[in-house]
Amino acid sequence: MAFPLITDPHFYAVAVPAVLLLGISKSGFGAGFGSLAVPLMALAVTVPQAAAILMPLLLLMDLLGLAAFRNDFDRALLKFLIPFGLLGTVIGTLLFRTLSAHTVAGIVGVFTLLFLAQRLAFPPKPDDPLPSRAVGAALTAVSGFTSFIAHAGGPPINAYVIPLRLKPVVFTATMAYFFFVVNLSKWIPYAWLGLIDLRTLATSAALMPLAPLGVWVGIRIARRIDATWFYRFVYLGMLLTGLKLVYDGFFA
Repeated sequence: MAFPLITDPHFYAVAVPAVLLLGISKSGFGAGFGSLAVPLMALAVTVPQAAAILMPLLLLMDLLGLAAFRNDFDRALLKFLIPFGLLGTVIGTLLFRTLSAHTVAGIVGVFTLLFLAQRLAFPPKPDDPLPSRAVGAALTAVSGFTSFIAHAGGPPINAYVIPLRLKPVVFTATMAYFFFVVNLSKWIPYAWLGLIDLRTLATSAALMPLAPLGVWVGIRIARRIDATWFYRFVYLGMLLTGLKLVYDGFFA
């Protein structure tokens, strides 16, 4: 019996670029672009369907990212981030059926644009104080929550980690490990909520070859790009993500 995968060409027209963007962002290059994946796919399927289809792809991308950057992560920072990210997934599980994904998208989009405006209007200086751990805890929990709802965890945690001024490869590796743990924690709640079924898994399998391609492209760029340009692309990713999420949340 054939798997009941999605066959609508319109779906694949938006899903293919969405998966490639997600893979590139998983490498650290263009971090923030990955948050566009669910909104793009939601042009053809529902937000919960899009999130469920991306789950197996995220697992593969996370594993590829871990293999590529296994020696570059900030261990102390991860020990601080992971518990709060997992707290966010618990909150997402509890609120998933009561809070609209569009509402979450709009809130994340506004927050992303405000952070970006602040960074551009008041460029960071070498002697600026680092964000407090209380701010980091709150933003990381928000990241876990928005990651659970719509795989849009990048912008909130970027708002905390970017000011830490990590080297690009350390930033990339640390985010790879963080989201591996957060994404892995979502499997049981997604199954419990009935989001994962044969149709979503079969569709994920059809898109699977694109996952390593996107990660490979991003890794090659991330290891060669100058830090200044790296963060410029991060900001561009956040700008496009913020605009798209605000549109989806308040105007679509």
